[in-house]
Amino acid sequence: MSRVKLLGVNGSPASRRVEWALKIKGIKYEFITEDLQNKSPLLLKSNPVYKKIPVLLHNDKPIAESLVIIEYIDEAFEGPSILPKDPYDKAIARFWAKFLDDKCLPAVWKALWSQGEEQEKDKEEVYEVLKVLDNELKDKKFFGGDNIGFVDIVANFVGFWIGIVEEATGVVLVTSEKFPNFCAWRDEYLNCDKVKENMPSREMLLGYFKSRVQAAAAIPK
Repeated sequence: MSRVKLLGVNGSPASRRVEWALKIKGIKYEFITEDLQNKSPLLLKSNPVYKKIPVLLHNDKPIAESLVIIEYIDEAFEGPSILPKDPYDKAIARFWAKFLDDKCLPAVWKALWSQGEEQEKDKEEVYEVLKVLDNELKDKKFFGGDNIGFVDIVANFVGFWIGIVEEATGVVLVTSEKFPNFCAWRDEYLNCDKVKENMPSREMLLGYFKSRVQAAAAIPK
């Protein structure tokens, strides 16, 4: 019997991706909640390079970085496939997953929290990135076609978290007028039972981000 543990945080998109993959494979695991302000010796030992969550421990062997972990889970355990079997389709899925993490997530996060002229520049960068996603989603229900796939799992931040942070900050980045295909995908995504089962409490996240907004507002300019 293999031992599986996951070091993570309940409200982290990266942690949630890995939990989703584990559930797809039907793997029993122990979730160990990390305090990111006081990281545990286990986390620091398991991921000494980045010192970040999530980290998967499989028979005490650590694997770090959510995309790497998901691919490991897909290859190491029996069960439904997460990535496409076809080599070309798999390469394309990896490309879009990397695009989401390297280009989309940082740009969106920056634009949601910056201010003034800087924020206007940041918004333009986000619009360019979202146009790319919008074009990719044309005539598609999900990134992988008719069913939730690897890229949709990786896209949990843009699918779920963005709307919550928009509400907390009052900054609107996504509209159906600008990005109709993306918004159609997001509607399908948020109404999918598999997605609902693998997301944290919306109320909890909204409260957390609202408190961040209030804390930022209280800092003297």
